[in-house]
Amino acid sequence: MTDTADKAQTLAALYDAPEILRVVNIWDVVSAQAIAALPETRALATAGHSIAATFGYADGQIPREIMIDFVGRIAAAVELPVSADLDDGYGDAGETARLAIGAGVVGANVEDRLKPLAESVAQVEAIVKAGEAEGVPFVLNARTDAIVRGGDKPLADKLADAVERGRAYLDAGAKAVFVPGILDAEATRTLVDGIGAGKVSVIGLPGALTAAEYEALGVARISYGPLPQRVALTALQDVATSLYANGVIPEGTRALN
Repeated sequence: MTDTADKAQTLAALYDAPEILRVVNIWDVVSAQAIAALPETRALATAGHSIAATFGYADGQIPREIMIDFVGRIAAAVELPVSADLDDGYGDAGETARLAIGAGVVGANVEDRLKPLAESVAQVEAIVKAGEAEGVPFVLNARTDAIVRGGDKPLADKLADAVERGRAYLDAGAKAVFVPGILDAEATRTLVDGIGAGKVSVIGLPGALTAAEYEALGVARISYGPLPQRVALTALQDVATSLYANGVIPEGTRALN
C-alpha cells in the first residue's frame, strides 16, 4: 500500500495548501487521461452522477461493484491521486472505503443525505477506520446535503445545519466538508467561519463564484460534478448536428484517445 499511501498524503497536502484545489471531474479512463495530461492537474476526482449515467443508471443508483471496478480502472490508468464519488457509501461506508482503497483510490466524497447526525458521524468514523486498517490516510471529503436537501428551511438554518454537521465530521476524522449548492460570498463566509478555513469544499455550478473568489474566502477545494460530462456531451451533440447538416469534423480536433 506504499504507493497508495503516498498518493493519499499527496492529496491531503493539496487540501492543506493555501491555493484552492481545483478538480475537473472525470467519468472514465479516457476522460481521466485527458485531464491528467494537463500540466495544471494535481489530482483527479470522479463524478458519481456521470459514471452512473455512463452505465445507464440514475444518479446514486449504480451498484457498488460497478462503481468500485470503474474507479479502480481510472486510478490504475493515471499516476495522480484519485478521489472517488462513492455516493452514500452503499449501506456500508467502511467496507466501501476499504474496497476503494484496494482499487487504488485515495480519497472520496460520501454523502450524508441528511441522515440522523449520529448515524452520519458513525459513517465518517467507519471510513476513517477503514483507511487506518489498510495503512492509508484516506482523504475523506465528507459531504453534507444540508443545503441541497434542506427543503423550504431558511438559508440561515440550512447553513447552521451544515456547520453543525461539518464540525462533527471533522471531529470524526474527515479531511474536509463538501457543501454542494450555489454559494454566494456571504454564505461561503458563514461556512468557512463555522467549519474552518481550508476545510470547506464547494461545487462550481453556473451562478456560483469563481475558483479564485472561493480561494480568497478560504475554501479548500472546488469541483464541478456532472457538468464537465455535460459540456462534453453538448459538444458531441453539436458536432453530430453539424455532421448531419453536411458539416465536417472541425480542424484542430486533438487525438486525445
